[in-house]
Amino acid sequence: MKFKQFISRWFPAIPVTAVLVAAMLQGSCANTTEAPTGGPKDTIPPVLYDIKPLPGSVKVPTHGTKIAFTFDEYVKIKDPKSIFLSPPQQKAPKYKMKGKTLIVYFEDDLLPNSTYTLDLTNALADNNEGNLFPGYTYVFSTGETIDSMMVSGVVQDCNTLLPVQGATVMLYKDHSDSALFLSRPFAAVKTDEWGFFSIRNIQDTLYRMYAIKDASSNNIYDPDEDLIAFIDTLVRPKVVVNDTLPELLKYDMKDTVHVLARKTPYELNLFREKPSKQFLKNKKRVDDRSAYITFNAPGAKINSLGIKGLSPDQVITQFNILKDSLEIWVNSPAVMPDTLHLEINYDKTDSLGVLTPTDEKVPLYIEGAPRRSTYSKSSRRNLKHEDTICVVTLKTTPETFEHDGFSLEFKYPPINGDFNAIVYRSVNPRQQETIGTFTYERDSTNLRRYTLRPNEEYKSGFDYFMKIPERTFRDITGFWNDSTEIKVAVPTDEKLSAINLKLTGVHEKYIIDLLDESRKNSILQFVVDSDQTLRFPYLRKGKYCIRITEDRNRNGIVDTGSLLDKRMPEKVKFYKVGDSFLINVPERSEIDQSVDIGEMFEQ
Repeated sequence: MKFKQFISRWFPAIPVTAVLVAAMLQGSCANTTEAPTGGPKDTIPPVLYDIKPLPGSVKVPTHGTKIAFTFDEYVKIKDPKSIFLSPPQQKAPKYKMKGKTLIVYFEDDLLPNSTYTLDLTNALADNNEGNLFPGYTYVFSTGETIDSMMVSGVVQDCNTLLPVQGATVMLYKDHSDSALFLSRPFAAVKTDEWGFFSIRNIQDTLYRMYAIKDASSNNIYDPDEDLIAFIDTLVRPKVVVNDTLPELLKYDMKDTVHVLARKTPYELNLFREKPSKQFLKNKKRVDDRSAYITFNAPGAKINSLGIKGLSPDQVITQFNILKDSLEIWVNSPAVMPDTLHLEINYDKTDSLGVLTPTDEKVPLYIEGAPRRSTYSKSSRRNLKHEDTICVVTLKTTPETFEHDGFSLEFKYPPINGDFNAIVYRSVNPRQQETIGTFTYERDSTNLRRYTLRPNEEYKSGFDYFMKIPERTFRDITGFWNDSTEIKVAVPTDEKLSAINLKLTGVHEKYIIDLLDESRKNSILQFVVDSDQTLRFPYLRKGKYCIRITEDRNRNGIVDTGSLLDKRMPEKVKFYKVGDSFLINVPERSEIDQSVDIGEMFEQ
């Protein structure tokens, strides 16, 4: 078994003929088609001991080519898409099993005078225990020589910088922008679990390098479906293929020491491009007085909008921050008809690709709702209380209210109200009450949401109350609100910790997020444009990371890139402590960290 482990671990660096001889000398650990009746469980992956034609073969026929891989035990195909040929063809490689031999063949003819690689990583497992074959890259040529250069790198998500498995990295000798949309690459490979790739046995020439998350598996970029990444300069390989290079060996993906030691001179950050064609994509009537429409591309330009039978002041609209979705409300307490007839003029992409003012009529109705002629008096008696009031929601959390204050959100846009009627008060540990003051501001992206910020400094041991009395606000339904109150206090758990982040070199606008260990959930966010110290308080024991986004256009969001404009997505960096992006926060600790943002983004 130890000898089999040795062969499985180092086979990529050993000539096939040597492996074949060694495999013939050992047979005691080979599986059969029947499950073992006793003894330890087989945890050893299949061993490849014969290939025909031999690796490195030249003058391989372009028509009817078949490649046979024979293993020491019966194997099965786990993922057919992982049998990957480079340069890729229009049709994926085909395969069949014959005993312990995998036979791979191609429906399309191979290109003449070309070096090919056929990769089997993550494609196979043994028949009995499902032990995954670590992989092998088979190289052959239809010409007289084998190309000898290689490039390697990593593919990451542009927002989290986490590795992306299964992305297709592609090299093009055609440097035109249209090549990616119209033709298949000169060479390609799939990324592993660490987002790593190595494209081996390629020519020594200049390439365009791209990566896509290929939804349709056709090796051609589809902007409507695929994520894209690119290197904005031409790439020329500098490393000569050598089967002992760490970048070309096949490792157990749990062997972090070896997989992280592989060199990644090229980093590609995947992003989704903004659609270029503009048209009205979707519509929905949410309820009697609200609806929304969505556009295919951001930055929609509406020239005029109205609802038939309603005056302009009875129609309230609001774009989202990307201007690709528009919310619509009817400012009237009257009973609304079954269908609202929206009439809109907007700039739409015509058949020539030009934005042209276009009139459209859009019927808005509630799907599945009965027509008003079928309504009965009993249905009116089934109204809920929230259907007869101005619905308001007050929210905050103990961990964030010092930074974010209180959030006040209405179900429908308010049309009048008195913020001076809201009562903010604090109660100290001796139960003495003090009336406080606060400021308020409406969210620039949501006219139904307000932020209330107390003017006083928060103190441990105090309780804080924000109360909206009855009949303080009235919304477009004509109803008034019920009384609502929220209570919050500074956390007093002595086990909580904090991070103090001192920022220097701040010469642009940056978005600073404290994220959890998964890098997917933002716990607290700051937007800064000057040197300062940020405090992230009330943290429980655990691991956190700090994401810093360069907001060059100062719009407060992370903007995506553009392939045709050669524009990368806005830069994202993660603060690094030693060799890790994670900050380990123990209990009862005050952690001070410093970062020179200017220096970080120059790297």
